[in-house]
Amino acid sequence: MTPYESTLLELLQRDERIVILTAENRAALRNLPPLAGERFLDVGIAEQTLIGVAAGMALRGRIPIAHALAAFLTMRAFEFIRTDVGIARLPVKLVGGFPGFLSEGNGPTHQSLEDIALMRSIPGMGIFCPADEAELVLGLPSVVMAPQPFYIRYPNVPAAVEHTQEFALGKAERFGDPESPIAIFVYGFLLREVLEAQEILASHGIGACVYNLRTVVPLDEEALLNATLHARLLVTVEDHFRHGGIATMVAEFLTERRLALPVLPIAVPSRWVAAAPLAELLRHEGFTGKQIAERILAALPALGV
Repeated sequence: MTPYESTLLELLQRDERIVILTAENRAALRNLPPLAGERFLDVGIAEQTLIGVAAGMALRGRIPIAHALAAFLTMRAFEFIRTDVGIARLPVKLVGGFPGFLSEGNGPTHQSLEDIALMRSIPGMGIFCPADEAELVLGLPSVVMAPQPFYIRYPNVPAAVEHTQEFALGKAERFGDPESPIAIFVYGFLLREVLEAQEILASHGIGACVYNLRTVVPLDEEALLNATLHARLLVTVEDHFRHGGIATMVAEFLTERRLALPVLPIAVPSRWVAAAPLAELLRHEGFTGKQIAERILAALPALGV
């Protein structure tokens, strides 16, 4: 069993309210069905039905953990998530597989580059974006037991780094000096690329503090405020459209507080990305650690950093 499957099984054994559902997306659940028994349900390729069933179970006191491809879960079933789960604030947990760049060789129909924007538009919806499976396992118990609905971007990637900091909703994982002149905010598997960029910047004598936003909602506003006090440049990195993701969230944060600070958003412009193996996709789209560092270095002369 994978660490994720083992964690789900432990949660099932610990709390009889938890049930596992899927819309024929068993990539993360191959070994779990026979062990979960009647508390596992596959509704077939029917994401809207998946949400309706999950909402009905939640109304009867269950905690459903529903799995589907991120693109179809957040888009095809959006109205059902908004109406059946969001308005009632039911504790349904939505696990989106192959989000963002992790769709790799799939084309535009299977790319979820607007999932964060869609899910954060639903009042009360939490968003958990672990950097790797190790962090997914670390945060899953807190997310599952949270009283509100949650969207989870499932990362099928090995650990980017050893996660030694305690997990808490709304608390970022920090790497580096918080008083560095560069503050980089990132979520998901791109953390590994950003940490590589941090090392490259350090080789140029430039300090950068990296904030791994484990939960995008709730956002770690304390970390963001601290960055505005010390940094001369805020950088956001995400495999998501530039609009609606953390680049937008940072802009909203600064505007609401009447703060002025240069922001470099490294995100997907308004177009679909290449369909290619992950390493090639990252190079093509400019998201390798080296390319991220180069984009930051290019922005510094104008700031006098």
